Amino acid sequence: MESIQSWVSKHKLATVGGLWASGIGATLVTYSRTKSPLKPSLRLIHARMHAQALTLAVLSGAAVYRYYENRVVETKQEEESIHATSLVQMDEWELLCPY
Repeated sequence: MESIQSWVSKHKLATVGGLWASGIGATLVTYSRTKSPLKPSLRLIHARMHAQALTLAVLSGAAVYRYYENRVVETKQEEESIHATSLVQMDEWELLCPY
């Protein structure tokens, strides 16, 4: 799972393009297997609309994931800085304490 996430994070545009193309392909295959009264041009338009909806869903999910990932990283950095600050303050207290 880690390798997939790293590949997707490095190749974002290729991932979105691949999902878009697979959405169009899946919709066209679905329409071709059913006895749809639609003309081929309308099938293509519907396939494009389905692919766009899939792409928007994937981009929204990626934005939410990135937001969550940045929040977790920021929280960890804040915790580390607070911990480091408290250690420095303890060291200073030990040095300056008259007891």
